[in-house]
Amino acid sequence: MTTIQSNSITNNTCAMDDRPIPVAQACGYLLEQAHSVNETELVTLNKALGRVLAVPIISPIDLPVWDQSAMDGYAINSADLTANQTDWSISQRIAAGQASAPLLPHTTARIFTGAPLPIGANTVIVQEACQVNDNRMQLIDSTMSAAIKPGANVRRRGEDVANGQTLITPGTRLQPQHLALIAAVGIDAISVYRRVRVAIIASGDELVPPGQSLNAGQIYNSNSTLLTGLLTQLECDVLECGQVNDNRAATELLLTQAAANADLVIVSGGVSVGDEDHVRPAIAQLGTVELTQVAMRPGKPLVFGHIGTTPILATPGNPVSLFVTFHLFARPLILVMQGILGIVTPPTIPARAAFNWSKPDKRCEYHRARLEWTDAGQAMVQVFPSRSSAAITSLTWANGLVMIPPHTTLIEGDAVTFLPFYSPL
Repeated sequence: MTTIQSNSITNNTCAMDDRPIPVAQACGYLLEQAHSVNETELVTLNKALGRVLAVPIISPIDLPVWDQSAMDGYAINSADLTANQTDWSISQRIAAGQASAPLLPHTTARIFTGAPLPIGANTVIVQEACQVNDNRMQLIDSTMSAAIKPGANVRRRGEDVANGQTLITPGTRLQPQHLALIAAVGIDAISVYRRVRVAIIASGDELVPPGQSLNAGQIYNSNSTLLTGLLTQLECDVLECGQVNDNRAATELLLTQAAANADLVIVSGGVSVGDEDHVRPAIAQLGTVELTQVAMRPGKPLVFGHIGTTPILATPGNPVSLFVTFHLFARPLILVMQGILGIVTPPTIPARAAFNWSKPDKRCEYHRARLEWTDAGQAMVQVFPSRSSAAITSLTWANGLVMIPPHTTLIEGDAVTFLPFYSPL
């Protein structure tokens, strides 16, 4: 994608054309500007959950390491079955964690799940099919011999993982199952990308930290708490730069400091074009502004640019606008910076409307919604009754967003697209 000329402010000069651009175009531009963090660090498995793998995991062993029993039972050589042998002397007992001796000809070994198969055996008969008398095992039903196949109930060496096999590729966010697989092949420390450092700033004279008393016209700063939580979920290192008043010089100073110490700066508030909105001109003064408006509701006045090489993303100050734009823009941007490979934009779920929508917007609307499943397995979407971007309660009620295209009305039962809030990427 080429640079978005229609929405750029460069060297403190506003572009003539300042029209909002579509969400997909804006997101595509941000992702083109994203550069992954290349620095790596070695961490032990107990500190690797949620981190992004930097170096491929290659197995140093076969898994299983040796042929082993998949069941509790009796290990035999299947040739004895074809020779019509009907009972076997029990020559040894093998539990998991014990070494086995070679199987004596025409005998059986009492064996347990996970125990190594003795040399000379190639089949395990489950204990439910056997009976034991005077240290001899015989089949409960002798006609079962023909049904027992060579290799039955045996896990072969390397059938799950082969020595030298690539198990996990770089760019994977490590989940518990990944770590279990790594541990299973004996690796205890791995190379991961360092965490992306994200500086957060809340803009506004009206903001007061929780725990303090409010004066007239003041509100509590919930945006910093919201951003910290969202970024922590993504395994970022959060640099809390605090709150900046509606002052141009103070805004420029804090932005300069944040950009010098972070891989990404996210600012909430101060991005519109009012007399007290200083974030956009401050970024333009210090660097470049490349995007200023997105054709969406909520979150239209979204600003993106750079100070030096550090990307700056500034969102509206209303909590819902911040939350929605984070999921649509900040999260994909951060995933690319973390080195995640593959699709990073939010997943979508086709569903049906459990609501009527009679007042369409000229912009694409991302409304707070709740996905529920009917007894028949149909995905149905309800919407929060208020469209207010300050209704923070809607974020705790909803489990995702419903995307409503511009100029669209809906009636109950119409097809809709749902975007869940959380994805493990």
